[in-house]
Amino acid sequence: MEIIGVIVAGIIIGLLGKFVAPSARDNIPIWLTILCGIGGVIIGWYIYTLFGGNGSAGIDWVRWLVAIAVAAVLVIIADMIMVRSRTRRTEV
Repeated sequence: MEIIGVIVAGIIIGLLGKFVAPSARDNIPIWLTILCGIGGVIIGWYIYTLFGGNGSAGIDWVRWLVAIAVAAVLVIIADMIMVRSRTRRTEV
């Protein structure tokens, strides 16, 4: 059940990360955005616990904000990789 929760959260966090990322990051496909969201949730929660976050009763907003920030960074990295690979294809 936790895997399904991570996937659903990853979809939402990936789209939020894409929204938070600076400029128009529409160069990456939706499946890659979802993967960035899932990675953002997993890595963000790990970073949160690494710095002493132990959760709280109810919704832990700090953990979710960290996950969104990590997803935004992953979306930016994925966009840079996609742009670089597209420019290499057009140069050849």
